[in-house]
Amino acid sequence: MDSKANLENLQRSGGLKAEPPDRKECDGLMRSARDRLTDAGNPQLSFASRFDLAYNAAHAIALTALRLQGYRSDKRYLVFQCLIHSADVNKVQVRLLALCHERRNLAEYEGYMDEDEALLGQLMDGATVLLNEVENLLADHW
Repeated sequence: MDSKANLENLQRSGGLKAEPPDRKECDGLMRSARDRLTDAGNPQLSFASRFDLAYNAAHAIALTALRLQGYRSDKRYLVFQCLIHSADVNKVQVRLLALCHERRNLAEYEGYMDEDEALLGQLMDGATVLLNEVENLLADHW
């Protein structure tokens, strides 16, 4: 089954909502992602702040990729899972984002943050690669 069919199935099951892409929204999400990635690299900030910035940058980029396909989801985890269908992302990259999502939820909802600099570095590197991929998708779209 191709990516378009997979996204359509997710829409039929209620995980995604069809919504035409909006250039202003996509540009704003990408601007936010670039700013957050830059700020996440600031060693003056706490680990928790840098992780939050990098995670939210990755989410904004992933959401932009999904929006370019004409869909939206309120579920952060699903936005990351859809990257296989909305951008040129492999399962390893999606698993990294899923792990970061789990870590983010532990910090956000249970107050537990494991300071894993290696994971933060992988998240930032992965988000940077994803940023470049989605910037290319944007350029091709408009």
